[in-house]
Amino acid sequence: MEQSKIRNIAIIAHVDHGKTTLVDVFFRQGHMFRDNQQVAERLMDSMDLERERGITIAAKNGSFRYNDYWINIIDTPGHADFGGQVERVLKMADGALLLVDAAEGPMPQTYFVLKKALALSLPIIVVINKIDKPAARPHWAVDQVFDLFVKLGAPDHILDFPVVYACARDGFAVNDPTDTPKDLSPLCEKIVAHIPPPSGSPDEPLQMLVSSIDYSPYLGRLGIGKITSGTLNTNKDIVVVLRDGETIPARITKVYRFEVNRQIPIEVAGTGEIVAVAGMDEVTVGVTYTDPDDPRPLPPSPIDPPTISMNFIPNDSPFAGREGTFVTSRHLADRLQHECMSDVALHVEPVSDGMGYKVSGRGEMHLSILIERMRREGYELQVTRPQVILHEENGQVTEPYEELTIDVDESCVGAVIENLGQRRGLMLAMETANGMARLVYRIPTRGLLGFRGEFLTDSKGLGVMNYIFSDYGPYAGPIRGRQRGVLISMLDGATVAYALFNLQDRGRLFVGPGKNIYRGQIIGEHCRDNDLLVNPCKGKKLTNMRASGSDENVILTPPVIMSLEEYIAYINDDELVEITPADIRLRKREVRKWYGPSSSDERG
Repeated sequence: MEQSKIRNIAIIAHVDHGKTTLVDVFFRQGHMFRDNQQVAERLMDSMDLERERGITIAAKNGSFRYNDYWINIIDTPGHADFGGQVERVLKMADGALLLVDAAEGPMPQTYFVLKKALALSLPIIVVINKIDKPAARPHWAVDQVFDLFVKLGAPDHILDFPVVYACARDGFAVNDPTDTPKDLSPLCEKIVAHIPPPSGSPDEPLQMLVSSIDYSPYLGRLGIGKITSGTLNTNKDIVVVLRDGETIPARITKVYRFEVNRQIPIEVAGTGEIVAVAGMDEVTVGVTYTDPDDPRPLPPSPIDPPTISMNFIPNDSPFAGREGTFVTSRHLADRLQHECMSDVALHVEPVSDGMGYKVSGRGEMHLSILIERMRREGYELQVTRPQVILHEENGQVTEPYEELTIDVDESCVGAVIENLGQRRGLMLAMETANGMARLVYRIPTRGLLGFRGEFLTDSKGLGVMNYIFSDYGPYAGPIRGRQRGVLISMLDGATVAYALFNLQDRGRLFVGPGKNIYRGQIIGEHCRDNDLLVNPCKGKKLTNMRASGSDENVILTPPVIMSLEEYIAYINDDELVEITPADIRLRKREVRKWYGPSSSDERG
């Protein structure tokens, strides 16, 4: 492939600003499908969790043709918790498309991903998307983007960025909002004109930095990256330079080029191409494929440190082993080490004072997505409450802080401000318009643990919150946690509607009737601040006497159903979340400490 005809672009944006939808239109208008071919929406969101949540979790590669140009696309995650992927895959790009919602303007994750692109001096094309919205403010959005570039210290040649206005859903882009829409040709022309072809010489020794990992059931692990110099072909002998400088010989067994979202085998790939390469089983992100006679390793991407950690513990509840396939500590260790090979932002180390592993990541969502994937793969485990990672600088303890942006109805502002004040939040800015308020806070990461559920209550379910890591600052002191206690089962058995009906006045229930539970399991939230032992398995005493109208109808309020993230944010330090393929339960960590011997212990 002719190097001057290649364009490598990354698509960066805040969550739900239209990245993946835009990629779908590129593929369709690039005539990459048959006319009668059925194509799924959001084609690049190939994971079940991505389609369910409507967000991009893992970076993807694809490509399409425009005239005689070959344009490689890197679809990046928009959430800051997956920023480790953004940092490394941008190494494959020679430019970036920055998508911004015409109504919302730049959002916290816009700031984050743009900061990473500017650090690599990538030329930026700004795409103001969703201009069909009734509340669209395209020219205001451009001004906000310019202010953001200035705030990030962008050099003059990048400040003069080209702008395209688009509606990815309807498949068009225009140079001015008043132009007649047709297709994405104006955007494609901007890509060809403003994004440079990849640099590097095909006559130099081979260099390719592995920026992402894929897996083939037939060939094992595939290293994905851009060939910086030289050429790569099947059966070529190379050396792999690891992150610590060690070199390992290897042979290329297969080379794949990306077409649309598929991998197509090719014999030879040249400088500037983005390819997937098979030939080394233990390849990891950050290693370099290079020439054995003249090895030239490339520096791996620096990765921001993790800010939150949780302990992953083998399941030891009374229901352990009933619902999962992989239940032992060894299974847990193998799976976590496997994940570390492809996710360099994840850190895993053994727990120093017991069984299990301390897993550190970039945020609650980063870790909860990993847990959910393990759960669906058949793993059973327990996790502890998230803890922030503290640092010590010059004898002073510091902790991570987040920049929190909240959009909420003006009538709910008072409750939100009061809640954030109790969580040590510091207001940086407040704007109001059209009955809505935007609040910007600097808040310790600890203050956000468990905040989302309370925020939805305070905002009546209509508020939107986004946050990104800001920096490390002074330790903010104690922060209040959960204000209420929990209802704890005092014995094993199946829940009974009659017992749950009598417990409803005690608080909110997490389980319904006919549910198998065990002693020490948390079955609800107490209405007061103390924990309460209850018997949810107690049946009604039966007699041979009948009385007309004396029996009450058992009418149960539906139990509270929480997501995995909400369960994790809900627990206290003395509690665990038990996760199996079939269920998610809350429990107290030390059963004997609370409730003495079980009935089976007494019989023994």
